[in-house]
This record gives sequence, structure tokens and C-alpha cells, in this order.
Amino acid sequence: MSQEQAAPSKRFLLSLCLVALVIVVAMAAWAWSRFGVSYLRPFGDQEQQAVFFQGGGLKLPAELAGPGKIRVVHFWDPQCPCHKETDAHLNYLIGLYRFSGVEFYSVQKPGSKGEMLPFLRGKLTPLESIEGMESIPASPAIAIWDQKGNLAYAGPYSEGLVCNSSNSFVEPILDALSANRSVSAANTMAVGCYCDWQAKEDS
Repeated sequence: MSQEQAAPSKRFLLSLCLVALVIVVAMAAWAWSRFGVSYLRPFGDQEQQAVFFQGGGLKLPAELAGPGKIRVVHFWDPQCPCHKETDAHLNYLIGLYRFSGVEFYSVQKPGSKGEMLPFLRGKLTPLESIEGMESIPASPAIAIWDQKGNLAYAGPYSEGLVCNSSNSFVEPILDALSANRSVSAANTMAVGCYCDWQAKEDS
């Protein structure tokens, strides 16, 4: 009698485990999509290029300039395929730092049309332009101002085959600024996936 009762119990536990597994897989798929990880992919050879970033002429608008919180400005182009990697990284950065005295802004490439991916919408304050942004050679790019209002960094998010925290230039800078350490890196060279920031002039 006890053996007959044990058999259904094993089947029930097996069924319960299968249901739990399906739920875990569904939740993982949702998280993968929700937080942008699904947009990560290796750069194609045709997209890799060396770019020298010079950001010394960048200036925040008057209402944002001067002492305050750490300010991060994301330069993006909706037509650039390279943003698929960077957007997931940016979403991670916002989640990591937005409650740690860091404000996030965005500047869209002049003349371009398009919207940010759904998981980024509403997380950055859009700016129409920033003085000196014509010096940016390519996007995706980022500029960071410290608590004193000084430009601490201007350049790419990272270098390499994928854009993530393991090869990022950004996290070490934000960590240093958050610890009130001085950073000055307005000129940077990197090899990766980038698109021209300046519109091509008609010939």
C-alpha cells in the first residue's frame, strides 16, 4: 500500500520540477529581453574602425553647468547599428548609478529621426544639443562631467568585440568621480563599432 502511494508522489514531484523549470526559463527570457541583453552581439568586421575622440570643446548648457551632480551625456544615432551593444551597457549603467548622484542625459545626432529602444525610454533627459559636439567624430559616445562641472571624460563606452562592463572605460571613471577622485580624459582612441557623427556634406 505504501509503495503504491509513493509512486504518484514521485510523478507529482517530477511534474512540479518541470513546471518550475518552465517558469524559470520564461522569467530568464523576459529578463533577457527587458534589460537589453538580447541586443548584445559581436561587432562585424565591416563595423570595426579606429576612432580618435577629442572632447575638450564640449560644454554643458548653462542650466546644467557648474557644481552639482555627476552628469553623463549619451550621444546617439538611431540609424547606427553599433548602438545595439551600447544601449544594453547604458541601461546597466543607469541602473547602477542613477541613485548614486549621477544624472543621465542624451543628445540625438542632428538631422536624424528615430526613438530609443523601449528599455531606455524615459531614463535619460534629452538635450537638443551641446556646445562643441561637432568635435565628436563618431557615435556611440559619452561625455562625463564631475561634481565641479569639469569635463572628466569624452569618448567611446568601451573598446573591443562587444560593449560591456568588462571592457568599459566608463565604470572606472564614474567610480573614481563618485569617490571624489579627479579624472581628466577628454581625448581617447579606441577600436570598435562606431558610426560617423557628422552628417556627410553633399558634394
